[in-house]
Amino acid sequence: MSIRPWRDIQRRPSRQIMVGNVAVGGGAPVTVQTMTNTPTEDAKATIDQIRRCEDAGADIIRVSCPDEASTAALRQIVRAAKVPIVADIHFHYKRALEAADAGVACLRINPGNIGSAERVAEVVRAAKANGCSMRIGVNAGSLEKDLLEKYGEPCPEALVESALDHIKLLQDHDFHEYKVAVKASDVFLAVSAYMGLAEAVDCPLHLGITEAGGLIGGTVKSAIGIGNLLWAGIGDTIRVSLSAEPEEEVRVGFEILKALGIRNRGVRVVSCPSCARQGFDVIRTVQTLEERLQHIRVPLSLSVLGCVVNGPGEARETDIGLTGGGAGKHMVYLSGVTDHTVQDADMVDHIVRLVEAKAAEIEAAEAAQAQAAE
Repeated sequence: MSIRPWRDIQRRPSRQIMVGNVAVGGGAPVTVQTMTNTPTEDAKATIDQIRRCEDAGADIIRVSCPDEASTAALRQIVRAAKVPIVADIHFHYKRALEAADAGVACLRINPGNIGSAERVAEVVRAAKANGCSMRIGVNAGSLEKDLLEKYGEPCPEALVESALDHIKLLQDHDFHEYKVAVKASDVFLAVSAYMGLAEAVDCPLHLGITEAGGLIGGTVKSAIGIGNLLWAGIGDTIRVSLSAEPEEEVRVGFEILKALGIRNRGVRVVSCPSCARQGFDVIRTVQTLEERLQHIRVPLSLSVLGCVVNGPGEARETDIGLTGGGAGKHMVYLSGVTDHTVQDADMVDHIVRLVEAKAAEIEAAEAAQAQAAE
């Protein structure tokens, strides 16, 4: 047990699968996914968007493959991507075969929509031959008719039963490299379904609140739903579904993981909501700092508080701290200790330089440690 047991999260044990070179489940770090929204057949536009998502930190990226033109572009897209590519397949089993042959790392399918047992078998054979894993995607908005008739409406039991039926289709063909999602736009429904599924299976689970909404509303719903499950130890990979650019989904995903202490990437900002006591414009300062520090990948913490009420206390817990003072003169803390002051005009540039220097220092120390271990 740690010295702060109230922060401890006991992750649900699950077996591990590989999505390309990325491990999912079995104690591997929780991965962050997103999905492109460019026409997949436009390989250049799709690759450009993938590159932006990679820069934001995406571990796995999914592309939709609704037609043959999309799968024809996959080979070029897969070659250009630095992270594993998942092909999103609906209904037509031949798109799955083409995507597997094109070198994607994973097929996102709903086995019940693929067609006959022989077609499912063909997709499994293609996945095995090409080293693809699969994701079974169950969605409350597209449940099978027999389950809707049985239960009357989408409910947790219906989503779990659908997932178990699809799992059996793959297991009947001796295929076990799969992860499962049971998504819904209703937070209560999704969370309950995932909790039920977590007790019924040992495979990795892909978390998400589907059709969550725009940047603000969708972030709130996803943070509640995904955060609730992760806090309970459930979930091996996540996708935050937003009506926003996919890079934003990645950033929100990492913020959820950072808030729970599950995985840290980049700068964790602690900042106050601001009030009449503030010695500088906290809101605008934080917005500017977050934008200018997006390139930092090393985990470190920065506190930005407008006055001395909570500023020194928060600064003691962060790598770099800034607390507002009077007459445009503000206090800077390094590793929790009061260090020097900075004027308004130089404040943002100064903090950016300090963060960049600290990140470089951490990277150098890690590299030296790794070299010494060899």
